[in-house]
Amino acid sequence: MSPLLRELHYGLRVPERIDFRLAVLVYRCMNGTAPRYLGIELQRVTDIESRRRLRFASSPSLHVPRSLHRTIGDRAFPVAAAKVWNALPPAITSLPSLGAFKRALKTELFRRSYGNANYRPQQH
Repeated sequence: MSPLLRELHYGLRVPERIDFRLAVLVYRCMNGTAPRYLGIELQRVTDIESRRRLRFASSPSLHVPRSLHRTIGDRAFPVAAAKVWNALPPAITSLPSLGAFKRALKTELFRRSYGNANYRPQQH
């Protein structure tokens, strides 16, 4: 069924939908449009004194907190959201508007899901 979904540009699979929602939430947190209690859970690498001199400190990366339990702890918002955000290319994470971010993110996740680098979403 995957080739049919790809051909129809139907949508993202469930894991990519979850990543999409997390990435949008992180984008909103970084731009101050998400609830404050979520934003305080995320920490940029540049905000950590001991990591400022690292090579990737100039990127928009988030600190991934250590979790005590691999199964439950890795599902916590700060851990899962930081991992999803850090896996995105800087060209997507630095987009100026939420609409542009969502379009580029969906294209990236669709490409990852179906392996189609030439995917272009349909204009509505």
